[in-house]
Amino acid sequence: MRNAGIVPGDRVALAMRNRPEFFEAAAGAARAGAEVVSIGWRFKSDEVRYLVEDSKAKLIVAESTARFTTKALGIIDWHLGGDYEDSLEEAPRTPIEDAPLPAPPRFRFYTSGTTGQPKAVERPVTPTGDYIERTKSFPPLDGLTKPGLVHLACGPMYHTAPCAFANYALLFGHTVVLMDHFEAEEALSLIESERVTWTHMVPINFIRILNIDEDVRKKYDLKSLKKVLHAAAPCPVDVKKQIMKVFPRNVVWEYYGMTEAFATIISPSEWQKKPGSVGKAAPGVTMKILDEKGKELPPGETGVVYLIPSGGKFAYAGAPEKTKESWRGDLFTVGDMGYLDEDGYLFLTDRRQDMIITGGANVYPAEVEATLYKHPAVADVAVIGVPDDEWGEAVKAIVETRKPVKAEELIDFCRENLAHFKCPKTVELVDKLPRDENGKVRKRDLRDPYWAGRPARI
Repeated sequence: MRNAGIVPGDRVALAMRNRPEFFEAAAGAARAGAEVVSIGWRFKSDEVRYLVEDSKAKLIVAESTARFTTKALGIIDWHLGGDYEDSLEEAPRTPIEDAPLPAPPRFRFYTSGTTGQPKAVERPVTPTGDYIERTKSFPPLDGLTKPGLVHLACGPMYHTAPCAFANYALLFGHTVVLMDHFEAEEALSLIESERVTWTHMVPINFIRILNIDEDVRKKYDLKSLKKVLHAAAPCPVDVKKQIMKVFPRNVVWEYYGMTEAFATIISPSEWQKKPGSVGKAAPGVTMKILDEKGKELPPGETGVVYLIPSGGKFAYAGAPEKTKESWRGDLFTVGDMGYLDEDGYLFLTDRRQDMIITGGANVYPAEVEATLYKHPAVADVAVIGVPDDEWGEAVKAIVETRKPVKAEELIDFCRENLAHFKCPKTVELVDKLPRDENGKVRKRDLRDPYWAGRPARI
């Protein structure tokens, strides 16, 4: 990387499947003094272009089968199975004289809002020693910081949580077992054969495991598991009750957080007393429920969830307005709504923003809508999340057309231009979308019929 012109302070983008080279390249970037930008290897050219240009990455290491081209981006382009290995072979084996001391890779994670354009979350740089100590005290990792444990990484490394937890595991001296993609029975087999100690999952993983025939599930010895963390999307109460019977007693821990900050955690025993809760504020975190005017609400009343994060203030790179909108003094929100019960446990009920969480992955309707507007038959469009028993939410597009078109054609058009997980599963063609007098689509009117009768709309 140094030979390719990477100097301390630069950024290196990685667009890879779950494979050892991901960690190898991330560690190399750290040793060269560079920050890492992780990009979905399935992303299309426009998506990659935005992230590369916004982050000002100088080098991208990508799958040989990546579905995008980067030659026009004006950056160094290494592909696995070719340029990457050739560069390793050509590099001298002598140490870099001015290399930073060994340190965990520093990742630049992107998140977004209703604008649909992802923004990087920027925090002050934490000295390595402080970072390691802070990581060891991170509540979900309690009991997992000693060396010699085994972590199963079953989520994609371009997502914040799977990437973070796998790197924490390496930092602590754990073995990391990588799944290329999640297969439920394979996960159970790996837990048994590799004696996996801990893992991080999302509700769709639980649902896939529960869909396995019970006689098949019982073939696998899962006694090595000490902790199964889960988050990223709301977990249906019945699903959690069932998965807690599949895994060893008292290993399923839930937390609530986001790329920007960590918020709550709930133990298995607490959850059994408070089913449906995502827990109490974690140590060092202050949590309040405010109404739209900023007034704090009492227990039981639903409002916007605000936090004072333990990691201090952050900003969205290049987005001062988004940063300003997210903070109210020292309190921060991503727009989730919920209430605290009389014991301080948080129950999430809705999202003020339009973001859809499908299978633990964030989808921003504005990005999908912008893609659909490019189709010549689309006059107007609104993208919403609707209930899905497997994925939590499914992406649905409601479209006004200017000329005849089939729903399948619009879905295929999205798949040609966006990562597949962002694309609508269903498209509904309508004569007219409901809009306010100011022209804004009344998305709640579109969503409410699908969520009627459910305790939460997320």
